[in-house]
Amino acid sequence: MQLYLRLAWRNVWRQRRRTLIIALAMGVMMSLLVLYDGLIGGFEQAIYGNAIQLLGGNIQVHAPGYNEKIGRKPLIALADPDALIRVAEGHADVVAAAKRINTGGIVTNREGAFSVSVIGVETDKELLVSPVAQNITVGRYLNPDDGDLIVIGQGLATAMGITVDDRITMVARATHEQNRQRTMTVVGIYDVGVPSVEKTTIYMSLLEAQQLFGLDGQVTEVVVSLEQIGQENGVVNHINTNLSGYEVDTWINSFPELKQTMDMKTSTMGVFGIIMLSVVAIGILNSQMMAVFERTREIGVMGALGMKPGGIMILFLLEGTLIGVMGAVVGAVLGTLINGALAYYGIDYGGFADLTEYTALISGRIYSQMVPMKVLQHGLTVMIIATIAAFLPARDASSREPAAALHHV
Repeated sequence: MQLYLRLAWRNVWRQRRRTLIIALAMGVMMSLLVLYDGLIGGFEQAIYGNAIQLLGGNIQVHAPGYNEKIGRKPLIALADPDALIRVAEGHADVVAAAKRINTGGIVTNREGAFSVSVIGVETDKELLVSPVAQNITVGRYLNPDDGDLIVIGQGLATAMGITVDDRITMVARATHEQNRQRTMTVVGIYDVGVPSVEKTTIYMSLLEAQQLFGLDGQVTEVVVSLEQIGQENGVVNHINTNLSGYEVDTWINSFPELKQTMDMKTSTMGVFGIIMLSVVAIGILNSQMMAVFERTREIGVMGALGMKPGGIMILFLLEGTLIGVMGAVVGAVLGTLINGALAYYGIDYGGFADLTEYTALISGRIYSQMVPMKVLQHGLTVMIIATIAAFLPARDASSREPAAALHHV
């Protein structure tokens, strides 16, 4: 095999310019795929990461039996939530673990009745991670000791025709299937650019929610926020290893539509990437076919000297593979350099935040993500495609009769 490699390496550089052009073309294509992966990772963190925080955190922890009644938002109290928070925040990937009460209700005024989710929050923890707390456009966010004060979304404020300091009637489900009614004052309005959330979710202080819903000192869930998407499994295992008696779910189970969207994007890009590299592989196919034609007499000499057809085929396959390796190295280096620059400097996406509902969750700059495994994956794909592209010319070379090849003009 060492002899074949030496011969293949020498033959690759016979047409130096052609080899460099093909390797560079494959490298540029691969670097674009690496860059795309990095940018998509950045967009995922900026869009999906904020969407996950907006909808309820990377990980949600409930009492046993909660998932059986999840559609009704049951007020099942968690046992020892403080111990749970200590364990969760003991993991390096956790930014914050916050206690919540989550129930359903309606709010009414002269404009009508609107179904909403009523969430009691630890305001100091939510300030660290919540897009709601960071996007108050009118008024202010909640304080821990706020009484009958709520924060509502811009979508609901518009629908009800209200603003800060206006009062509305709220009816929400308390423990034992009872309903509690109270007149609440709007203290703040948040605008995250997602009307479907703004119109259906209101917030109040955890202390007020505990008193109103009959959960004195208790909570119904703990939401865990992480630094990045993809770190959930390690934190879930950490919680389950140190504590038992909880239902621990990630956003993948709680918000499957987000997962489906991300998977669809990944699959589409995978097909697109193979098409891009296949186009460049045509160059390798053409190069190897030309090499077979130009070296017909040489192939005859190798056959006459005793090289088997299988050996000739291996030689030409190795030549295609070596070009693929060079393309993979160029792509890995170029893609990593560009990705690294964008990971450091970022891209200002603020001017495009209002293009769609979910891009509204982007604030400021997008920073590319470095994904070493993706670079390796694309490199292997380049080498495989290069080898496949060299197969037909290699088979053609191996099938030539030495006598006929020696008389080729």
